[in-house]
Amino acid sequence: MTTRFTKKGHQASTSLNVLLTGGRAPVTLDLARMLHRAGHRVYVAESVVRHLCRLSSAVEQCFMVPSPRHDTENYLLEMERLVQAWQIDLLIPMCEEVFYIAQGAERLRDHCHVLVSPIEQLHELHHKYHFIQLAESLGLSVPDTRLINSWQEWMEVQAVLEIEGEWVWKPVYSRFAARVRMPISSTEDFDEGAPEPDQIYAGKMKQHRLQNEPPGDMEISSASPWVAQAYVAGQMLCTYSVAYEGTIVAHTTYDSRYRTGSVGASVFFEHVEHEGIYEWVRQFVQATGFSGQIGFDFIETGDGQVYAIECNPRATSGIHLFHPGDGLVHALIAPQELVRAAKVIIPKQGSKAMLMLPMLGSGLQQLWMKGSLRTWMTAWRGTRDVVYLRHDVKPLFEQFAIVLSAFRLAREHKFSLTEALTHDIEWNGEQR
Repeated sequence: MTTRFTKKGHQASTSLNVLLTGGRAPVTLDLARMLHRAGHRVYVAESVVRHLCRLSSAVEQCFMVPSPRHDTENYLLEMERLVQAWQIDLLIPMCEEVFYIAQGAERLRDHCHVLVSPIEQLHELHHKYHFIQLAESLGLSVPDTRLINSWQEWMEVQAVLEIEGEWVWKPVYSRFAARVRMPISSTEDFDEGAPEPDQIYAGKMKQHRLQNEPPGDMEISSASPWVAQAYVAGQMLCTYSVAYEGTIVAHTTYDSRYRTGSVGASVFFEHVEHEGIYEWVRQFVQATGFSGQIGFDFIETGDGQVYAIECNPRATSGIHLFHPGDGLVHALIAPQELVRAAKVIIPKQGSKAMLMLPMLGSGLQQLWMKGSLRTWMTAWRGTRDVVYLRHDVKPLFEQFAIVLSAFRLAREHKFSLTEALTHDIEWNGEQR
């Protein structure tokens, strides 16, 4: 039984009209299919022409909206019009549109239920320094992190910090490890052909070595600060959770060892049981009273200690591990029922997923790493591609058009490919 949200908050048992944003994201496609399978009608609002959900048979209708980043007011006006025209019951922001939706949540809630927390809370979690401060104040384990507000501070602080140890430098507003700068020594082990290098935090950005000068292509100011974060060596693990008023109703911790090169988004995901990380997330969600989708990046050291390094208060790739997704749909649509039953939806043990095309690219990298190709092949075998579905094949071919469009945009504006894929939706602290 599912729950229908009404304007006044009353509920009735029926299928829902659900509006998703971020149709370009594999997580949105996967969730759209889960919702469709559960009997709901799925609609998608997206600010680019070509996206994964555009031709999916799981989606009733797609509509192109203005860029939430570059035309926020008209974006919100169009979203308000769509929720009325499509008689939407539930709006679920999936990517960084969540921050823009949060800014207009009050008026959108006049027409439907909106799965979003207040913008002030989302900002605190998204800001890499404020998040660390908050977690530390709650007694949770995080690396030592310093705020850098100018080039002068960069130079002054760097000289002091390098005496104390090794540090990672990154913008407080960034995604997919963009512009992260690692200490040089963190890459040394990779010349030895160590197996599964993407499990190590250093491998996340091994090509971006710390320089004496701040990056010349990036503003550093009080409006666009950076952080210096104490380097922690170990295995990277990520999480995805759905929470309702401070209680977790769905959760996965997952290994994301393969990425798009040494930089960028994960392309392979495997559910792992980790009581320490679950307890960290449970305490954080409870203390903040968070509602919605939330993810964290952790480093687990050799002695089993876990440190949270970043928070993503939105959907993350952990969604893929809940396939076929009936439990996750329940957590998103009727979380209060799971709270009353004291139940948490967890993926099946050994659940795996991948993005097939970039995973193939990751496999090519393993050819130059001793012992890694066999490990990669083991990961590949029996793993579900989140884009391909036998009865919904068009998104598989749409991938090529999306990459080509992003490549052209990147070349035109001198973006990285990752930046081209997110430039119109990313949020860097802007307020209307």
